[in-house]
Amino acid sequence: MPLLLILGYVWPEPNSSAAGWRMLSLIQIYRQQQWRIVFASPAELSVHRFDLTSWGIDEVQIELNSSSFDEQLASWQPDVVLFDRFMLEEQFGWRVDEICPNALKLLDSEDLHCLRAARHQAFKQQRAVTRADLRSELAQREIAAILRCDLTLTISEYEIALLQDEYSVPASQLLYVPFLIERDETLPRVEFALRQHCCFIGNFRHEPNWQAVLQLRRIWPQIRKQLPGVELHIYGAYPPPKATELHDVKLGFLVKGWADDSLQVLAQSRLCLAPIPFGAGLKGKFIDAMLTGTPSVTTAIGAEAMTEPQTGQWCGVVAETDAELIAATVQLYQQADLWHQAQQCGDAILQNRFAKSALLPMIWQRMEQVRQELLAHRLQHFLGSMLKHHHQRSTKFMAQWIEAKNKLAQQVTEEQAND
Repeated sequence: MPLLLILGYVWPEPNSSAAGWRMLSLIQIYRQQQWRIVFASPAELSVHRFDLTSWGIDEVQIELNSSSFDEQLASWQPDVVLFDRFMLEEQFGWRVDEICPNALKLLDSEDLHCLRAARHQAFKQQRAVTRADLRSELAQREIAAILRCDLTLTISEYEIALLQDEYSVPASQLLYVPFLIERDETLPRVEFALRQHCCFIGNFRHEPNWQAVLQLRRIWPQIRKQLPGVELHIYGAYPPPKATELHDVKLGFLVKGWADDSLQVLAQSRLCLAPIPFGAGLKGKFIDAMLTGTPSVTTAIGAEAMTEPQTGQWCGVVAETDAELIAATVQLYQQADLWHQAQQCGDAILQNRFAKSALLPMIWQRMEQVRQELLAHRLQHFLGSMLKHHHQRSTKFMAQWIEAKNKLAQQVTEEQAND
C-alpha cells in the first residue's frame, strides 16, 4: 500500500479555519485511493483539532532540528511527501531529499504568504501594492521552496498567474487545486423572510479577519440606523480580549466567538458581511455562505478568484469604500429579488468553479503522472535542482548546529542537576 506523509504546520482545525478544511479535503483525495497516510507535525496538539485517527491516519509528533526525524523518515519510506506551507519544506525538505530522494514532493501553499504580506504592508501604509513589495525576502524564500518541490498545489487561479508572470515559476510545477466542493442537498436553505440579522465569521488569529471586524464596527452604527433592530453577529475561533471588548448589545454588535456549527449560523443569517482588506488565497467563509444560500458583501480581494467564471458575477455585492459597503448591505438586506439573484449566483459559482466531481479526476491524474515520470519531470527544472543543492548545505549545517547546541545545553543541565 503506497504511503503519503504529510508534514503539517499545524494540526487541522476544519471548524476554525479554511486551511484546516482544505487540508482534510487533500487527505480525502488519497484516502479515496486507499493510500496509507501519516500526518506528522512539530506543532502542539490544539483544542479544536480534527481527530485524524478516526480516519485511520497515524498522528505523529516530530521535532524541529533533530536527527530523530531522519530515523522516522527512513522507517516510513513514503511515496509522496506533502509539505503544509513552505516553512515546512524549508525545515524538512533537505532531509526528504537525502533519505527519500525518489518520493514525490508536493507543496500545499495554502495561499501565497508573500502576496498576503505584500498586501498587508501596503494596507498599513494606505497605498497600492508595488513590485518591490512582491520582491521581499519572504517572497525569495517562498518561491525557492516552490521551485524545489515537484508540484505546488495552488488554491487560486490569480496566484497561478502571479507565480508564472511575476516569479517565472514554470506552469509544469504548478497544479490548480481550489476548494473541492460536494453539494450536500440536506443542508438547510432557509427562506429570505425567515432569516434575520447579519453575520461575520472568521478566525481571529488571521489579521485580515481582525481588520474586517474593525471596519464593520466602524460602519455598523450607520447600517443600524437604516436597518433598525438588525444585529451583526461576530463569530470566530480564538477571540482575543480586544475583540470581545467590541461587544455592544445596544448597538446590536454582538461578539459571539466560537461557532459550534458555522453552516447553521450562516443558514439563519440573511447576509454574510466580510470586507476583507488584504490577504490571499480563497476565503472559506464565502464557500460556507454559498452552500447555505447566504449572499455576501465583501471587497475585491475577498471575492478574488471566487466569482462565477463565465460572467464574473459575485454572490452578493463587491464594495470597497465605507459608503459602498453600507449601501450594499442595506439594499441587499431589504430587497428579496436581489437577494435571490445573489443566492442563485452562489449556486452557479459552486457548480462552475469548485465542483469536486469535475476537478478531482484531473488533479489526481496530474499528481500521479508526475510521480510516475518523476526523473524526467525533475530534469526539466534545473533551477529547482540548483536551489536544492545550495539549500541542503546551508539548511543542513544550520539544523545540525542547532541540534548540537540543544544537546550540549541538555547535557549541561543534567550535569548541574547531578551536582
